[in-house]
Amino acid sequence: MPRADRSEPAAGDAAGRGDVLAERSEVLLDDDRRGAGAARDSDELWEEREGRNALRHVTGLGELQDVTEVEYRKVRLERVVLVGVWSSATSTQSQAEESLRELAALAETAGAQVCDGLLQHRYRPDAATYVGSGKAREIADIVAREEADTIIVDDDLPPSQRRALEDATKVKVVDRTAVILDIFAQHATSREGKAQVELAQLQYMLPRLRGWGASLSRQAGGRAAGADGGIGSRGPGETKIEMDRRVIRNRIARLRKQIAQMAPARDVKRGSRRRYGLPTVAVVGYTNAGKSSLTNRLTGASELVENALFATLDTAVRRARAKDGRLYAYVDTVGFVRRLPTQLVEAFKSTLEEVGEADLIVHVVDGSHPDPFSQIDAVNEVLAGIEGVGDIPTVVAFNKADMMDEAARGRIASLMPDAFVVSAATGEGVDDLRAAVEAALPTPNVHVSALLPYSAGALLSQVREYGKVDSVEYRDDGVMLEAQVDSRLAAQIVERSIG
Repeated sequence: MPRADRSEPAAGDAAGRGDVLAERSEVLLDDDRRGAGAARDSDELWEEREGRNALRHVTGLGELQDVTEVEYRKVRLERVVLVGVWSSATSTQSQAEESLRELAALAETAGAQVCDGLLQHRYRPDAATYVGSGKAREIADIVAREEADTIIVDDDLPPSQRRALEDATKVKVVDRTAVILDIFAQHATSREGKAQVELAQLQYMLPRLRGWGASLSRQAGGRAAGADGGIGSRGPGETKIEMDRRVIRNRIARLRKQIAQMAPARDVKRGSRRRYGLPTVAVVGYTNAGKSSLTNRLTGASELVENALFATLDTAVRRARAKDGRLYAYVDTVGFVRRLPTQLVEAFKSTLEEVGEADLIVHVVDGSHPDPFSQIDAVNEVLAGIEGVGDIPTVVAFNKADMMDEAARGRIASLMPDAFVVSAATGEGVDDLRAAVEAALPTPNVHVSALLPYSAGALLSQVREYGKVDSVEYRDDGVMLEAQVDSRLAAQIVERSIG
């Protein structure tokens, strides 16, 4: 019995120890499970943190989307690469390089930093990408290396070529015309000048409108939209791009009407000069040739002078007095450039009319330019399209003599011996030019010989200012006048004469 008593607790102890071990194993298993779960939670936490800190590229974003038209009112060209194509049939390599340098000057005037300039020699521009697909990839690499954001092409690109080149290079592509339009928009100050520039911009923009997706969807017109789209979907039955074209055409019509309404004001000023017989000298020339500087030197005025292309867009009229006391006027006009966009020639036709109404033309040429005679040809090409210019006498003045070497002077003397070499900065040759201009001014065609009373001093002053006095004799009975005047002054002299 006692042994049996001792054996029962032993069996109970074994069972108890088994239960304890089972409980401990469950605890350890739970600890292992919790440890594994904690490890998994830690790994997921790190993955979440890494995923939160890393940037993931979303396909289709950040690539070149639809490149809209140049914002003509405020184009911002920062870093640009210039591209040109030349053919031996149309130009030489030196002419192509000079054209690209001029494009660089245009780009800098527009506010850009030129990173590189590239020329390609081929028979004709590629119909698809202007430079060819292989060269387009090379240009794309150069653009990426230079971190440029714009390509400027030294040509007038059709929309298809510009779009294809944009798709190949993944940056905006601007042609030569767009750069010139932007410069004009920056420099236009008067109401008429701004209207002329906007007209040229819209004419350039109209055939280049394009869009993608919804912008090309057609709105259903009338009852056709009622069943599908419901209220608010009925439209005029035209695409968005057609609506944009209609808005632009309406704006062009309004601008042309506004410019036409400004014509009477110009005619009044021009008619006033004609009424008083005031001779007019039109100062024309290539852009940045120094027309405004030379006009200031000739007249003593202080018109805007800036070392930039197209600094003068609005016509400025400045009076001058000849040595004999006769008054005449200088008209400072807008500068020209090679391949001046036809839109600008048409828009500024009212301004260029001043040249056709002038009595004398002073053609200012940049004498320091490597090829000044090509600039003369470019200006003459534009002047040929202005009515009446062919019959107006012209005086050619090579400006910037202080920057010319002896070889350039000798070349000008041999090719154009009648031209004047002047410097608006130093005054060299300006007196000779002024004397030639005054000698070429037209003289009034009415000869008068009359005795005027001393009370006709105001009339005599007008004769000195607007006519050509041959002789004046102060006598006891009055002033004996011999002069060449116009018909208006002649009638007044006859009315006031004695006897």
